[in-house]
Amino acid sequence: MRGPVCIFALPLLLSGAVILDRIAVIAGNHAIKLSDVDRDVRLTEFINGEPLKLSAADKRAAAERLITQDIIRQAIITGGYRRPPDSEGADLLAQIRRDRFGNSDRRMREALERYGVTEAELQERLLWQITVLQFINQRFRAGVIVTSEDVRNYYAQHAAELRKEYPHASLEVMTPKIKDAIEGERVNKNFDDWLDQTRQGYRVDYEQGAFESP
Repeated sequence: MRGPVCIFALPLLLSGAVILDRIAVIAGNHAIKLSDVDRDVRLTEFINGEPLKLSAADKRAAAERLITQDIIRQAIITGGYRRPPDSEGADLLAQIRRDRFGNSDRRMREALERYGVTEAELQERLLWQITVLQFINQRFRAGVIVTSEDVRNYYAQHAAELRKEYPHASLEVMTPKIKDAIEGERVNKNFDDWLDQTRQGYRVDYEQGAFESP
């Protein structure tokens, strides 16, 4: 564990106040600043519809997400994986505006202001979420095979809960849904295993006291 590294003072020209930004984590060759962590907390809680909290635990969880993002970003670059167009982020933003704010620009803008984030930052985060899902599908779904025996075993093991949700669904009717469920579980496991293995060889240095209140 190393001590604090350089501190950047960014003057607010209108008020004369000073915001201190400093490095919180070194992930690989990338420096994650406290401002990056703060923004991630705010965007995550906005997207999830949760109250805004900026506790040390929330910031630590955000830092972990940013480390994972850095690992995935490097894999996308080195692997030459296709990225989604910007329009997909804009489409998801429009969906949030419609579903949560009744297509009201004013209501959405006020909510964003309460969380201290901008519409551009939100759209960028939404596009990144799509990018990650696309990467996982491209990288980890191809080798997943679900057999008829897998489907029968899953149906037998989950029969009670399946019948509760689909009272009249037979094995034949449920097969497509079961295949999707098994495939999703295996894709997620392949991704988690890859991430754990990659993280073991990845440089991660948390700066001492990075998330303590000033």
